[in-house]
Amino acid sequence: MRKLTLRKNEERRLLAGHQWIFSNELAEIPKDIPAGEVVSLYSHSKKFLGVGFFNPRSLIAFRLLSRSEEDVSREFFEARFRAALELRKKIYPDKKTNAFRLVHAESDHLSGLIVDKFDSVLSVQTFSAGMERLLPEICEALQTIFSPSAIVIRNESELRALEGLERYKRLERGALEGKVEICDDDLFYLVDAMNGHKTGFFLDQRENRKKIRALAQNADALDVFASDGGFALNACKAGARSVLAIDSSEDALARAVANAERNGFRQLETLKADAFEALEALAKEGRRFDLVTLDPPSLTKSKKNVPTALQAYRKLNRLALSLVKPGGFLATSSCSHHVDEAEFFNVVQRASLDAKREIALLEKSSQAPDHPILLSMPETKYLKFGLFAVR
Repeated sequence: MRKLTLRKNEERRLLAGHQWIFSNELAEIPKDIPAGEVVSLYSHSKKFLGVGFFNPRSLIAFRLLSRSEEDVSREFFEARFRAALELRKKIYPDKKTNAFRLVHAESDHLSGLIVDKFDSVLSVQTFSAGMERLLPEICEALQTIFSPSAIVIRNESELRALEGLERYKRLERGALEGKVEICDDDLFYLVDAMNGHKTGFFLDQRENRKKIRALAQNADALDVFASDGGFALNACKAGARSVLAIDSSEDALARAVANAERNGFRQLETLKADAFEALEALAKEGRRFDLVTLDPPSLTKSKKNVPTALQAYRKLNRLALSLVKPGGFLATSSCSHHVDEAEFFNVVQRASLDAKREIALLEKSSQAPDHPILLSMPETKYLKFGLFAVR
């Protein structure tokens, strides 16, 4: 196994629990080690620190996999997957769901790998050259543990370019026969594992969606960036009088309608439109809602674009707040990793002043527990969610 050496004192972040080494922290960057090869890492004083992936083309030059000297093989992945599965069984012990995130990258000590389980279908994403290189071993390990009906590779993220990786999707194993049905407590969703957003369905908001139920009974609700209808369906389940779901994707809205029909809900209406334009149009029409939910995609992929993203969040929340009836509620989110929680809630507060509304924070939270967060690695936390009373 080839060796990498750090510059003096550059191991402190790694020893504190982080899993990345940046290229400028290495004593030298070897040109003859292929991207994605497993290497061992040593401090400047020659102390062994761990094994992981090396990528000479990436700012993240080293991704830690283990602090022990061990082979990264199919057996290695099997052991990690079984440990991740045991955690998810404890998180969801009552078997009220057949869908969960099995692997949340660094949080499960598998840097650059995402695996979501939708009933018998597994959806896989790789974000590092090393995980891409070891996809055969990863799929073999998943096959051994789960015997899935299908394994789908959803490697379409633009973040792959940072590792010098191409974007693609494919059916890796098994067969897909239409959509797969998942259940989350008392709601059912039809997941398009090959064409749905990201891995096929957003599981990270599952707990936050349920928080709106107490506020949705007999309400006129508006779900913006509705995707497959997660928030909209929870409003329907709670007995909302009407629910309007807005999304720019016709396919996403078709999935939301299909999910509403599967659950027997009749109060869902949809509108295909740009969110900002739709909110402005609804305001001009004089429409008002008891509950508005905002779940936009990430509005920035880099730190340099944060100011622009904050302006967009401010405008979006101002428009949404202007549509909330007095005594109503706003549920708002940000999944932009580069926007931290304090920045996001500050923007929401400023938006409330713009909209001439007083807001009171009832609850704030983050991603679902099957997307665990490492306190030593802030990058593992990305979702911010706030539930506000609007006056």
